[in-house]
Amino acid sequence: MNAEIFKYTDTFEFESGRTIEGLEIGFHTYGRLNKEKNNVVWVCHALTANSDVLDWWKGLVGTGYFINPEEHFIVCANILGSPYGTTSPLSINPVTGQPYYLSYPQFTTRDMIKAHQLLAGHLQIDSINILIGGSLGGQQAMEWAIIEPDRIKNLILIATNAKHSPWGIAFNESQRLAITADRTFYANTPDGGQKGLKAARSIALLSYRTYKTYGITQQEEGDTVQDDFRASTYQNYQGQKLVNRFNAYSYWYLTKVMDSHNVGRGRHGVEKALSLIKAKTLVIGISSDVLFPIEEQQYLFRHIPKAAFAELDSFYGHDGFLIETEALTNIFTSFFKTDVKGKIIELQRTA
Repeated sequence: MNAEIFKYTDTFEFESGRTIEGLEIGFHTYGRLNKEKNNVVWVCHALTANSDVLDWWKGLVGTGYFINPEEHFIVCANILGSPYGTTSPLSINPVTGQPYYLSYPQFTTRDMIKAHQLLAGHLQIDSINILIGGSLGGQQAMEWAIIEPDRIKNLILIATNAKHSPWGIAFNESQRLAITADRTFYANTPDGGQKGLKAARSIALLSYRTYKTYGITQQEEGDTVQDDFRASTYQNYQGQKLVNRFNAYSYWYLTKVMDSHNVGRGRHGVEKALSLIKAKTLVIGISSDVLFPIEEQQYLFRHIPKAAFAELDSFYGHDGFLIETEALTNIFTSFFKTDVKGKIIELQRTA
């Protein structure tokens, strides 16, 4: 495993036309690029994850698992705006000598892919055998497969969509309202907006899990409890857990990235954009996902030319893509055994 920083020496221009100098990209690699350079697996991470994919996708990535560093050259880059090694709102603006905070340029998934392309060039990667991502990671992977259809051989999209929904945007706006209700967010200090971020994470969790998930994992054991419910302490704990490792500014920007995701922008519509994908594609939807409902993945399946579809029956809702690694492995294995267009992989999670 290698954790590194790639420093881009030229001006980086965003889709908006704004620019920054001194872009840095944090990334991890695992395994080695083979002589043919055809063993690359590139993982695009989700909203608050980082480039250490062996840490957060245990059971799927690692020695002995489906994505194996003994066979593959695995790359995961920290996304633009995220505080784990890539230039973000808390990075120093070389023009002012102060952190960017809210002067950081607003950016999109296409800007994230532009950064990924720079890193791929630095690593001398011409072809990506498997490009994979879930949620915001899936949005990135989809964009890359549209931008460079000949570079991506196999594409795996999990619990994601071609255009972020009004429902998803409403969840994100509610989180931003919580952040901006915390006046310290505008104080331009590294710990600004922490109370708001805690509340935002609590809101987000409701979209990541389900009624059934909470009903089982946070149920009280008796009928005497009148306060300090398990569900209450769980929300507080998870909110504080994110505060301890993230920051409100990165979170605010990254939710806006997700909202702006629309592969049809400037491409004559979503269906036309999806038709540009040449990769053999596996689309996975999660039956209990309330944030990215399964009809969004079914839509991708219908409009990506060489696509297969699998439904993951998970107890965990949207977060199932991070947890159900055994079921995902079974689906991946089935997918790579077939070249049939339009295949529906009938595989459900076993209890």
